[in-house]
Amino acid sequence: MAFHPRTQYASPQSEINMVPLIDVMLVLLIIFIVAAPLLTHATKIDLPKVDSTVVNMKPETIQLGIKADGQLYWNGQFTRETELESLMQEAARQTPQPELHLQADAATPYENLARVMALASKKGLGKIGFVSRPEETAP
Repeated sequence: MAFHPRTQYASPQSEINMVPLIDVMLVLLIIFIVAAPLLTHATKIDLPKVDSTVVNMKPETIQLGIKADGQLYWNGQFTRETELESLMQEAARQTPQPELHLQADAATPYENLARVMALASKKGLGKIGFVSRPEETAP
């Protein structure tokens, strides 16, 4: 056989062969050098310069009062249900859309409250909240 006669009697190597590690590191270095410009690619755009101020548009709140006898008050003014439809439709077209705060008497039938909420939803008012007075505790 064609074996080298010294390899049978040679002692094991006690040091790590660094050549394969260096080859791997060089390949990784080349990959990073090629890939780095691809990651930072940006297109230069000449944007216009304008003076802009922050517009803080807070939605308006509409107070809708409902009395126990069915009377309706739009922001404190008496209104009929037919007028209420047009007021709600006009409010739904505003940007940003106002919040509708319902203030109902404690003795108001649920039917009246449900009818007003259904009308508001049908006209496009999506932000509806209930206003109540906190319960007073005895000292």
